[in-house]
Amino acid sequence: MAISPELLEILACPKCKGDIHLNAGKDGLICRRCKLVYDIRDDIPIMLIDEARPLADA
Repeated sequence: MAISPELLEILACPKCKGDIHLNAGKDGLICRRCKLVYDIRDDIPIMLIDEARPLADA
């Protein structure tokens, strides 16, 4: 089970309240403004600023 499109529409970055997007691997949510990735574990987005990872520019 993946994150529903409806949930993605209402989720926002907890730090800046900006838009977030699903990453290519579908295992994290990206905030480009804050350059953070919020992991998704067991189909649950972990929207805690302290647990976010820096976005690696590739």
